[in-house]
Amino acid sequence: MSLRVVFNLLLFFSFAVVQGKSQQQGFDRSALYTVIESGNKSDIDAQLSIVKGSLLPEKEAYEGTLLMKKAGLVAKAKDKLNLFKSGRSKLESSISKDGNNTEYRFLRLIIQEHAPKIVKYRNDMEEDSKLIHTNFKSLSPFLQQQIIDYSKKSKVLKTP
Repeated sequence: MSLRVVFNLLLFFSFAVVQGKSQQQGFDRSALYTVIESGNKSDIDAQLSIVKGSLLPEKEAYEGTLLMKKAGLVAKAKDKLNLFKSGRSKLESSISKDGNNTEYRFLRLIIQEHAPKIVKYRNDMEEDSKLIHTNFKSLSPFLQQQIIDYSKKSKVLKTP
């Protein structure tokens, strides 16, 4: 390879790394949880845009959770169902790849606890709650605080 080709490849990869880091820097987990709690459609859309543009390993789980949360805020029943199914597929795919990921299970528990019975997405709350309790002490302080805050309002998840 010529020196010029090598230089261009290095320049390209450097740009890609910088671009990826800046996309991840635009993501804020605390904002994600705030948006999930608030249930504001425009905030969810903004957060979805950030997540979709990121290179985060949790991207699929976060996107799925946001889509299911958004499903409860749109007007048309068909749109509600399509968004919910799409989000469910993404979150469940993430869980199937990493079944012991406590954050994914926590996100699923949040959605399942508030999902309408008609969508039949309420079967894993007890199992997820047990996993969250079992793994609580090994979680990051940030996630521990999110769980504590949520458990104060939850009927399923009690304070660890």
